[in-house]
Amino acid sequence: MLQQMVEMECQRWASKGINIRYQIRENRTGYKAGALKEGLKRSYVKHCEYVAIIDADFRPEPDFLRRAIPFLVNNPNIALVQARWRFVNADECLLTRMQEMSLDYHFTVEQEVGSSTHAFFGFNGTAGVWRIAAINEAGGWKDRTTVEDMDLAVRASLRGWKFVYLGDLQVKSELPSTFKAFRFQQHRWSCGPANLFRKMVMEIVRNKKVKFWKKVYVIYSFFFVRKIIAHMVTFLFYCVVLPLTILVPEVHVPIWGAVYIPSIITILNSVGTPRSIHLLFYWILFENVMSMHRTKATLIGLLEAGRVNEWVVTEKLGDALKNKAAADAANKKTPFKLFKKPRFKFGDRLHLLELGFGVFLFLCGCYDFVHGKNNYFVYLFLQTITFLICGFGYVGTIIPS
Repeated sequence: MLQQMVEMECQRWASKGINIRYQIRENRTGYKAGALKEGLKRSYVKHCEYVAIIDADFRPEPDFLRRAIPFLVNNPNIALVQARWRFVNADECLLTRMQEMSLDYHFTVEQEVGSSTHAFFGFNGTAGVWRIAAINEAGGWKDRTTVEDMDLAVRASLRGWKFVYLGDLQVKSELPSTFKAFRFQQHRWSCGPANLFRKMVMEIVRNKKVKFWKKVYVIYSFFFVRKIIAHMVTFLFYCVVLPLTILVPEVHVPIWGAVYIPSIITILNSVGTPRSIHLLFYWILFENVMSMHRTKATLIGLLEAGRVNEWVVTEKLGDALKNKAAADAANKKTPFKLFKKPRFKFGDRLHLLELGFGVFLFLCGCYDFVHGKNNYFVYLFLQTITFLICGFGYVGTIIPS
């Protein structure tokens, strides 16, 4: 149905004399990288200098190209203009609100700072315009990992190309609003960079076109700290080490290490979404749970284990549920609204690893309640509840008021 609508729209514009074509490929070899590679093989591409990449669920404004292209035209060293994502369903449920908090930090801090200081930042895979010459010089699209966007960005950066991020150029997009879809997405986003790091680290080291400190930045800061260690440290410290210190009283974690510094870092992470600061505490608990899932995916990527190249298209539900929830809220004024999601079998909802860690944290909390002195049981019981909610797959069924 959607393909037919797109084809009809292209035909409508073509009838007005606009040079536009509707084309699809016959197979899904190479997934998104394969599709992008196939697209650049078309005969008409040799007459083009730039390519805009927009995912199917993204809706750019009519002036998108008019605002993005001048940065490429006026600076031949620019390879990519990256626009910001704006989430049309951020208020759909608690899960989408927490995703908005994480992604707003990514755009407001990581990419804005990276662009302003001329440091490296990755392509987000969509809502961007590339210079075709830069793509070709970097070796084109490669399907060796599930993060073809980051792969190309790293290779282009190592050849001296620069990127620009435009925070005021926003493209409407949609967040996954089911926990199942979100888990698949986070697996790909965590496994892919780790696998790319494994495959590219020596290529970066041997590169002679960029300065030594840029190599250090890309390897240490971009890959090692942000894409690998960050997930592991969060999970191991808050979900393994801290609970185990309760069982081993000889081990003491100072209050500034357990509470003060992590709290400051977490508060700073929320600067991108001040309207959701009241959800900050639950966001912390939820991110601790997801850090386990991301750690597992990161290890799979580093070790090239079974699911390393798994690509599951992220399911988006569209505006139907949001409109239904808004209509229900207008009829019944209550702080929270529950709405129906697509039905899953109960067995599909169960995530045994989360449930297992929930039980482990509950036992540690009970022991601290009886024998402990630091009152860690308050945190442990709250974290237990969050693990169990995620373990039973019921994240995101509540719309925040």
